[in-house]
Amino acid sequence: MLLGPLLVLLLLGGATSASAHAALESTDPGDGSLLGRAPDRVTLTFSESVGLRDDSFRVLDPGGHRVRTGEAGRAGGRSDTARVDLPAGLGEGTYTVAWRVVSADSHPASGAFTFSVGKPSAAASAPVDAGPSEDPLTALLHKTARYLAYLAAALLIGVAAFVALCRPPDTTGLRRPLAAGWWTLLGTTLALLVLRAPYEAGTGPADALDADALAGTLTGRPGVLLLARLALLAPVALLLTRTARDGRHRSPWATATGSVLAVALALTWSAGEHASAGLQVPLAMTSFVLHLLATAVWLGGLVALLTTLRTTPDAATAARFSRVALTSVTVLVVTGVYQSWRGLGSWPALTGTTYGRLLLAKVALVAVTLTAAAVSRRWTASLANAAVPARQEERQRDRYRERNLQRDRDRERQRNLDRQRNMEREPIPAGAPPAPQPSAPDSTNAEPPTPGPPTPVPPPLCDPPTTPGDPPTTPGAPSTATDALRRGLRRSVLVEAVVAAVVLVITTVLTSTVPGRAADEAARSAPAGGVLPASVTDVPFDLGDSARGTVQITLDPGRTGDNAVQAVVFGPDGALAAVPELRLSFTLPDKDVGPIEARLVDRGGYWSANTLTLPLPGTWTMRTTVRVSEIDQVTESRRIRIER
Repeated sequence: MLLGPLLVLLLLGGATSASAHAALESTDPGDGSLLGRAPDRVTLTFSESVGLRDDSFRVLDPGGHRVRTGEAGRAGGRSDTARVDLPAGLGEGTYTVAWRVVSADSHPASGAFTFSVGKPSAAASAPVDAGPSEDPLTALLHKTARYLAYLAAALLIGVAAFVALCRPPDTTGLRRPLAAGWWTLLGTTLALLVLRAPYEAGTGPADALDADALAGTLTGRPGVLLLARLALLAPVALLLTRTARDGRHRSPWATATGSVLAVALALTWSAGEHASAGLQVPLAMTSFVLHLLATAVWLGGLVALLTTLRTTPDAATAARFSRVALTSVTVLVVTGVYQSWRGLGSWPALTGTTYGRLLLAKVALVAVTLTAAAVSRRWTASLANAAVPARQEERQRDRYRERNLQRDRDRERQRNLDRQRNMEREPIPAGAPPAPQPSAPDSTNAEPPTPGPPTPVPPPLCDPPTTPGDPPTTPGAPSTATDALRRGLRRSVLVEAVVAAVVLVITTVLTSTVPGRAADEAARSAPAGGVLPASVTDVPFDLGDSARGTVQITLDPGRTGDNAVQAVVFGPDGALAAVPELRLSFTLPDKDVGPIEARLVDRGGYWSANTLTLPLPGTWTMRTTVRVSEIDQVTESRRIRIER
């Protein structure tokens, strides 16, 4: 029921390009670039707005020592950029830039890239140190707290909605899960607040005790949202306490106030997750709020229904929850399909990304949950149908008891009349006082009848009908068939609740996983960290008189499509050399493509072309022509591999 519309809508997701989780679109200097002179600054451009930290940039020199830089800022005031000024006088060699920012959806992103000044260092091929990614213990604690916060919100909102919408006859047993949900949400929110700083920095949990880091958290957007959640828990506690004391949990004002507080709580998640960044933000946040509330009403309602079935089993309450659950599932399907389309964006992302594979697992578990829900609905319908004859049987038993009481009263009246007649027939001894005349038969003051001839007993006015297979007619006897239906309903609801809790685990992991659309953007944008490394080729050439120079040519990213070209000419002594002209062309003999000219421009120490389009993968022939004087030139060829 869910997978079909999900995959249909996924086909529509390839048109837009923005998504949650910031993807690095470009760097200046470019990754792997070779510069003739040292740059003044480093600039990063992302696919969405990012938050900066005090340590957003770490620049390492060729020896691995940290370079003193300016404070991280913006380029042109744009929120989707990050820039840091470099000191003057950077020497030759390869420099490493490690960066760490916070995406608009509150999740940290990090990476690293290199650029060279003059000539690459001998150790330029060493792995790039991107700095701290995340501390395993901090990540585990943070993810656990996030899951428990989701679970607590579902319990708190769902049980309260169950009381208001399903109207159970006794709500005493539901106070404990409501209190558990409130206290758990309070504790997990405090934990997320103190863990926020080390989570963003990728450091250990001990840094949560840093007062400066905590102060920075309280002024950032994620920290403000967590503070708002804490503030909302106060009126929630007041509402629960007042309604429990006054017994007005079903009043219109309590329902309206509870609904407003539930939406406000859901917004504290919506404004800090994937929905808050990317395309269609208002619609995405609305969808997220509805999805979270529907999940809470369903999952929390299942817990409340299990509690109710154990204490005061009521078929009418189960039937009402069945209708509420069906509405919740409908909302979950509609909003889930939209969020899946927004997060994936293409068919390959469904199986080619971690986000897509987690989504497939969630869909499979949701299908299991819906199957259990369908079984629960059948049990509920059977229990409701069984409750009708049970009530009819109870009414019939009441009528039968009334008839038996009337029969006993008639018998007592007949005994009084018979006793009076017997007394009238007996002779009264002389001098005996006259016998009192009863004014009316009184069964309460009746004395035991005197021995005499047996009085015939009239048959009962009406006996209860009995047929084979009827439940026992003894008043108060349990109904075996109804109990069996209740046990079956409890088992199916328990399975439904357990699988739904596992679905909530996967949902929590999904909210901290890079969406498939963003992962695809990152791949297309040649992100830092060497995912799409630049292609660097050294082309020696003859300068005459047994002297040889070298042209170092860099293709970035070295894949099919648009590439940036940078070429640096070195003399026999390894120093930069100036040449009158440098030409570059590419030919793909197997496909009879080319030559494609790279229109190189002298940049004062190196040559470059902003765009060179290599349309097909394969082994290309790169021809390099160096004019070494006004009349002499040298042409060299190299074969390079271009991947898709």
